[in-house]
Amino acid sequence: MGKPQATIKEEHEFCIIVGVAHAKISEEEALEHLDELRFLAETAGAETQHQFLQKLPMPNPKTFVGTGKLEEIKEYINAKDIEMVIFDDELSPSQLRNIEKELECKILDRTILILDIFANRAMSFHAKTQVELAQLQYMLPRLTRLWTHLERQKGGIGLRGPGESQIETDRRIINTRISLMKERLKSNRQANECAKG
Repeated sequence: MGKPQATIKEEHEFCIIVGVAHAKISEEEALEHLDELRFLAETAGAETQHQFLQKLPMPNPKTFVGTGKLEEIKEYINAKDIEMVIFDDELSPSQLRNIEKELECKILDRTILILDIFANRAMSFHAKTQVELAQLQYMLPRLTRLWTHLERQKGGIGLRGPGESQIETDRRIINTRISLMKERLKSNRQANECAKG
């Protein structure tokens, strides 16, 4: 298997975290979620510089937060040289693309961050393969223009699994890799069953 996991960089990646309080999540709950997200970011090796919380009736279907808040986040990113923004929810593929186009930096959501932590800590062949499969399946519809070719695998938070990819070419590579991971898991399961039998 290739080397999907990379070690956490010695210097921290600077990030901001973003949440939304809405009809289903009170402001107090949203702040608790942001505290947890800050802890997850630190676990992954990021240093949180600031957090943004917006009250909305529901998350914006296009950009998660409102356009005014997105502009405020963009100004902060540019002023403080922030490398990464982590959103406290699962972003849809279109939200991810829209936000990235606007902010022009690495965008992660809670799910990508958690998968990244698992990728960095998985020890056994089986665990590493399962995590890589989960990352590939999650990232496939979320390939964006800031990615570069898979085989370069730059690493860094959110990229410790499948690496980075040119959209059109690497959809095929990711689909092939997903099939390979499934086959490896199946073979590993069969080998374990034979060993027990």
